[in-house]
This record gives sequence, structure tokens and C-alpha cells, in this order.
Amino acid sequence: MRFLLIEDNARLAEAVVDRLRLDGHVVDHAPDLDTAWHFTATTRYDLILLDIMLPDGDGRTFLSRNRDRQSKTPIIVLTARSEVSDRVGVLDLGADDYMVKPIDFSELEARCRAVLRRRGGESRNVLTLGDVGFDALSGTLKIAGQDVQLRARELRLFEVFAKAPGQIYSKTTLVDRLFSYDEDVSENAIEVYVGRLRRHLADTQVQITTVRGLGYKLEIV
Repeated sequence: MRFLLIEDNARLAEAVVDRLRLDGHVVDHAPDLDTAWHFTATTRYDLILLDIMLPDGDGRTFLSRNRDRQSKTPIIVLTARSEVSDRVGVLDLGADDYMVKPIDFSELEARCRAVLRRRGGESRNVLTLGDVGFDALSGTLKIAGQDVQLRARELRLFEVFAKAPGQIYSKTTLVDRLFSYDEDVSENAIEVYVGRLRRHLADTQVQITTVRGLGYKLEIV
């Protein structure tokens, strides 16, 4: 998953980014609204974490304008304000959830998972694809009754494919989904991770096939 964190507190931002990246997520950090608008104009995000008090404006303006543009990207608001009226206000503006600072990272991770499941119409973390089970929470594939643990990048790459079987993803798109702006990688990295997934999926009904000149897709055979 690719997340955008809009937060001006550098220490908090670094801690949140590090924690989410440990889970294998790609995270871009915008310290102000101007940077946030630039990122959202050029990149598709699965989730946005939004601070309210920012150096160049109010996060609620971003929230309201984002919803006016009919964006369906889920947004969790991070706020130091604990009053009920403040929380109700951001929910009415279109926030999917909120957290009051100081943030507990385990709770943040759980709320991110819950919001993403709701937006995806899912009630649990486990997907079944042919004879393969996929648990996004634990990062495992269940193959022939055995759990196969995926590394962080493998997990996020498989998650991209698993969410839309049959959809073709170019290498450029996959680089965008797996790596943040501050990571300098080539498209060859995608070939490496696809190769690892194929080895895990050998002798199953799930295949990641190459579409010549276009990219890759997941198929159930």
C-alpha cells in the first residue's frame, strides 16, 4: 500500500514513516499543504494520514477540498484536539476516522487496516485466490496447508496483484506502488520481486504472468 502522511512535526513524521515502512508500506511525507497538493496531483494513494494544524493552512481545508473533488482515498485525521465537536467536525467533512495525539502506533496500524478493509468492502484480512490463501495482516501465503512468510516488498507486491486479479500492471506502475519518492530504484527491481513471488507460487493455481510489452498480471488457472 502507498500512504501519504501530511504532518509538520518532523520527529513525529519520522516515527510514523519508519513504523509504517516496517510493515512494508510505501510512505511519502508532506510537511505542508502545498507539498501535499503536489503529491496528490501526481500520485495515487491508498490512504492519507492528515494533521490539522499545518504551517501553511488548516488540514480541514485539504479534507474538504479533497472530498469536493470526489476523491475516494480514505483519510485518517491526526489531531491534538480531543473535544467531541472537533472530532464530529472532521467526520462531517469526510474523514474516514481520526486519532487524537499522542499516537499509539499499534492503534494507528489497526485503524489503517480497518479503514482500508471498509473501503474495500472486506470484513477480514484474509483473501482466497484459487488454492492460495493470503493474510495481509500477518504477511503470509497459505499454500498446501503450510504458511509461507513473505518479505515486506514481496507482501506489498502480492497485495497489489491480489486486489485486482487479471489487471495488468506496468513496471512503472509497480515501482510507483512499492517505492516512495526518496527511494532511487530501477524497474529491474520489479523483475526481482516478481521472480521471488513466482517461486513461492510454483505448483499452485495462482500465477503471475508476463504480458509482453505491457507488464504483469495475476491469474488463477
